[in-house]
Amino acid sequence: MEQFYQVLAWVGVFFYWLIIAGVTMRVVFKRRVVGVSLAWLMIIYIIPIGGVFAYLLVGELNLGKKRAERALEMFQPFADWFQRLNDCPGHQPQQMSLHARPISDLCENRLGIPALCGNSLSLQDSPHKILHSLIEDIQQAKEAIHLEFYIWHPGGLADEVASALIVAAKRGVKVKVLLDAAGSMRFFRSYWPKLMRDAGIEITAALAVSPLRMFLRRLDLRQHRKIVVIDDNIAYTGSMNLVDPEYFKTDAGVGQWIDVMVRVTGPTVSVLNCIQAWDWEVETGERYLPPLPACQLPSPADSSDMIQVIPSGPGMPDEIIHQVLLLSIYQAKESIVITTPYFVPSENLLHALESAAERGISVHIVIPDKNDSIMVEWASRSFFTELLAAGVNIHRFHGGLLHTKSVVIDNNHCLIGTVNLDMRSLWLNFEVTLAVDNPEFTQQLSWLQQEYIKDSAHIELSEWEKRPVINKLIEQFFYMFSPLL
Repeated sequence: MEQFYQVLAWVGVFFYWLIIAGVTMRVVFKRRVVGVSLAWLMIIYIIPIGGVFAYLLVGELNLGKKRAERALEMFQPFADWFQRLNDCPGHQPQQMSLHARPISDLCENRLGIPALCGNSLSLQDSPHKILHSLIEDIQQAKEAIHLEFYIWHPGGLADEVASALIVAAKRGVKVKVLLDAAGSMRFFRSYWPKLMRDAGIEITAALAVSPLRMFLRRLDLRQHRKIVVIDDNIAYTGSMNLVDPEYFKTDAGVGQWIDVMVRVTGPTVSVLNCIQAWDWEVETGERYLPPLPACQLPSPADSSDMIQVIPSGPGMPDEIIHQVLLLSIYQAKESIVITTPYFVPSENLLHALESAAERGISVHIVIPDKNDSIMVEWASRSFFTELLAAGVNIHRFHGGLLHTKSVVIDNNHCLIGTVNLDMRSLWLNFEVTLAVDNPEFTQQLSWLQQEYIKDSAHIELSEWEKRPVINKLIEQFFYMFSPLL
């Protein structure tokens, strides 16, 4: 009997080794960023069985069979729609600045989406201003309202938005709401979905979370875009979820969330509407291709309001926003200012920022002093010494959880949208960013960034190096997992 158990043990060890070897080969042959592969190999070898199980759950970008097939079928009709934007009078590539043209060329070649001018932009720089503006536009809606958010959290002004949507639906406006199932879990458990559906509003949960689907689709893949389109005339996008900061995560100990949104009118509205339509069809199978923008030849004054819409996520070109970000940094000649709530840069992004500072560019990174993610907080700190030594300025914001995601280059070109500077946003989630070639708008965003910096503490290298040894050890531990955060 004892011999039988010995044989059984050896068979178990052999099969476990076989599983480890198989998963290792799979990790290696995926040919991802080396840091990502090494992080997964470390998890697989250090955590018996659990490491393999974790990799099978979230180690690979798996959209799910149904969604993947649907995305494949959708690609050509949407590609044709984007291609027809080249005939819009708002497509004026000759009017682009030296910063904008390479970004536009990259996005046209990889995404097929051209930059369009003739837009009007308004920077909504506080959550209350954003929500009141959104409610006012909903009250004026006549035909259709499309909303897409990662988080809808009931309470305060968010409830007033829901009430305005119900009133709009009852007067005949067609309302569609797409919310991430995990991010908006509290909303789906509230009474609001029933009230809204009873009023005729279509509500869909994107990327439903279920233990039954854990091996069919990657569960931590999230719909992180924030888009509102009203009557195909007005659009909003930016960093803010549909939440009232006075009612959202009040017990997290990080203060109120600080966000911005961009209110857009003009031909870019139709592009954002088309991206929302893509997400709706991926989830529901229902196709709605919005009308092409009714562009008129822009006046010389409007030709500078150039916007390049850059969506990313499964089914779209890999690393497109990461490429745009790197391209923007390498084009900088004077200054780079970045605000982000989560800062866990890729190796390429880290080197780009260091190289910019070392060639004399003024580089500033503004992050929250307190973060709602402990792992991200410690992983982020692990990069500070290297960046500070290269001459990068790091500011820790004290006015709440700074959730604004923005990049301003040389005070004349900017990126603004939903993308955090971490691997999850740059490689995994559904995101959208606007590359704005408009000096006036960029200056407004730059002024806002300077207000953030005034309410921040500047980190000095000499003081940072005096932190306790235990902190350095914790930082190094989480640094090893930074490619996965």
